[in-house]
Amino acid sequence: MQPHSLVGSHIDGPPAKAVQQSHLRATPAEEVYDLVCVGFGPASLAIAVALHDAIENGKLSKSRAPKVLFLEKQPQFAWHAGMLLPGAKMQISFIKDMATLRDPRSHFTFLNFLHQRNRLIDFTNLSTFLPARSEYEEYLRWCANHFGDVIHYGQEAVSVSPVPTTQGGNPVSQFTVTSRNIKTSGLSKFRAKNVLLAIGGQPSIPKSLPANHPRVIHSSQYAHLVPKILSKRDASYRVAVIGGGQSAAEIFNNVQTLYPNSRTYLVMRGEFLKPSDDSPFVNSIFNPSFVDSLYPRSTAYRKALIADARATNYGVVRLELIEHLYERMYEQRRELGTDERKWPHRILGATDIVGAESEGEKLRLRVRSLRDAANKDTVNVVSETAEDTLEVDLIIAATGYQRKAHLTMMDDGIASLLPKQASDSSSGPAADEVQLDIKTKRSGVEQRNVKVSRDYSVQFASGKVAPGSGIWLQGCNEGTHGLSDTLLSVLANRSDEIVDSVFCAGPQKKLSKL
Repeated sequence: MQPHSLVGSHIDGPPAKAVQQSHLRATPAEEVYDLVCVGFGPASLAIAVALHDAIENGKLSKSRAPKVLFLEKQPQFAWHAGMLLPGAKMQISFIKDMATLRDPRSHFTFLNFLHQRNRLIDFTNLSTFLPARSEYEEYLRWCANHFGDVIHYGQEAVSVSPVPTTQGGNPVSQFTVTSRNIKTSGLSKFRAKNVLLAIGGQPSIPKSLPANHPRVIHSSQYAHLVPKILSKRDASYRVAVIGGGQSAAEIFNNVQTLYPNSRTYLVMRGEFLKPSDDSPFVNSIFNPSFVDSLYPRSTAYRKALIADARATNYGVVRLELIEHLYERMYEQRRELGTDERKWPHRILGATDIVGAESEGEKLRLRVRSLRDAANKDTVNVVSETAEDTLEVDLIIAATGYQRKAHLTMMDDGIASLLPKQASDSSSGPAADEVQLDIKTKRSGVEQRNVKVSRDYSVQFASGKVAPGSGIWLQGCNEGTHGLSDTLLSVLANRSDEIVDSVFCAGPQKKLSKL
């Protein structure tokens, strides 16, 4: 399930009002598309907005608009539907929306959305740059509703393959995207000169937890699965939340509100909940221009810098929520004493998950303290007495996402177009070890280095792919393009760069001039 999953969810509020259509028009499925985008989360939505604005501003011809198609697994647009919790705020400024940093005059700015909804003055009175997460999701849906003519919802892309050339040795100029209808399982094929993969992350659950257990869920499923699993508001449920980041802290806090008689555990490897670093100097790592600074650097430099800046995004919590949770722990200490085992809500820091076993409708979650080393010279080796068992009704893993589905989707035909390992050392400085670390057994891609250019295009072997054609990757290039790659921060600028690269990078791509 993707982060913008809608499966089993409920979107609050009235049905979306009819909105003006974009400059993008539907193309018959049998024609060759200029671009097929796999996935229609914020990354692809930003591409659609950038294409509309490029036509609006005359960069691309309105009479010969690009033939574009977006394939989305979900039945309609939704973003982080499983984590739209009451009171949850955005963690980035609304100015980093789909358009403002590229063109503040665009129809698709967050401020224009508020204006269209007759809420601009009222929002201004909030004196904040951080709207509610649910309102931002409403804004994204409003944007998406402009592009219904070019989106096929309920279509899950399953593979991308090159279209064989009629004459041996000619470079590939087209790709086939095969998708499966979610309702009928029927397959469809679409041909395109360019393919963009923006699939998002796939939920990651620790291997120490049982796979496919109905009472072990990922945080992305929280809002729509928890009310079904824990259906009695006044029951004394016991819930364990795994993780030490923003999602884990939000869920830990929200369960206590939803179920006043519950007992909750926040289990995390870190000793403390740590605040996110959004100070201005450090936050410049999310500036669009920072990608230009980072990309040419050595692999070692990039890894070190990203590790040094992890506190901006990974395993950290907004300070206001940390203070709220600390106050709750303090009240328990004041009212119930210092023995935390008597508290209904506990934060188990420096704690590792050993395993979990089913016991009827309950789960026995085995945890182990990392504080008491059996040998001070040995890291993470602890005595058996440090192990404890928590009996719970539900385990929620707020443990992040994997980003490897794009590799699984590219078949052996794509792998044959990539440079061979032996030739990788001949790559120029800009491609210095620019590769994705994740491998897959499903295809031959793991036998090659998947290198990504500064413009997010896959680097193919010389002469294998024709100019004006290619594959583009979104949301899986953190190691080369920085921490902003999986986030919203640079979408407005990044989408403009990709539109320029696909449609305006050379005479063979300037279809607007034909």
